[in-house]
Amino acid sequence: MSEARRRPIAGGAGGATEAARLTTLPREATSMGPIARLLEDERVLGFLLLVPTVVLLGLFIAYPFVKGVWLSLTSATVGNPGQFLGLSNYIKIWNDSIFQRAAYNTFVYTAIATVGKLTLGMWLALLLNRHFRGKRLVRASMLLPFIVPTVLSTFAWKWMFDPTFSVLNWTLYHFGFIQTRIGWLTDPAMALGSVIVVNIWRGMPFYAITLLAGLQTVNPELHEAAALDGATAWQRFWRITWPLLLPVTMVVTLFSVIQTFADFQLVYVLTGGGPANATHLFATYAYQIGINTGLLGEGAAVSLAMFPMLFIIVVIQLWYIRRVEGA
Repeated sequence: MSEARRRPIAGGAGGATEAARLTTLPREATSMGPIARLLEDERVLGFLLLVPTVVLLGLFIAYPFVKGVWLSLTSATVGNPGQFLGLSNYIKIWNDSIFQRAAYNTFVYTAIATVGKLTLGMWLALLLNRHFRGKRLVRASMLLPFIVPTVLSTFAWKWMFDPTFSVLNWTLYHFGFIQTRIGWLTDPAMALGSVIVVNIWRGMPFYAITLLAGLQTVNPELHEAAALDGATAWQRFWRITWPLLLPVTMVVTLFSVIQTFADFQLVYVLTGGGPANATHLFATYAYQIGINTGLLGEGAAVSLAMFPMLFIIVVIQLWYIRRVEGA
């Protein structure tokens, strides 16, 4: 009797409810439109989500790159598609003394600027990781070189390096360090070093912020235990802090090398590649050949000449990053 009472009576309210529930699901499933049913497939949905990204990458990265490769193989100029020349443009620039100087400058510029930004950025990150009065203000002011537009800050540095109105020359002269004006940007021996200083000043906050974030993850108990064992500050940094920060440091250095190797704005505003081609980099020399003189084919060849070199550097750094992370 108890089981009979639990079962709904045929044709009663319970049976009607059960029948309605069973018939509702198929109706909802069949009421879905073709687009909704198509989006239920994860593969189709994933493909549709990737389409906008692929289109943007194709229009703004892949197409310009392929077009640049094609231009570098032709004698194209402004208003003239030119003829196919093969590797003639690459052979021509390879024997060009200015291109050789630009390649040398690019490697020196990238190497010294990267080491300088890493050293000063690490020092600043270690300093800001301490507790002192006004730390928040110092952290905020540290972002100024990175926030101010590159062209605007570079014009300020150009004024500071001006031979006549240079605040640096005025300061050094009044303190008795120099007797004559120094042509920071007009002397070929001083120009590249001055440009590197500006690049270090601008890129240092990027290192400092990223390394400071990495320092926040280091357990302070490790330093306390090492200090109790008699380890000095340098030993604690070299044995504890540096190994833990190495993966982050390599990633930051990778991005910095790519950005510095292809730098254009800073050098173009300060010197334009001069004096006497002393500060020409790959990017500035490619601009001078391709835009100023209208030789699009040769300019494209100069700009693409940095690609295999930069590709090798990036591959080596990525291999080292994976090796460090896997150790």
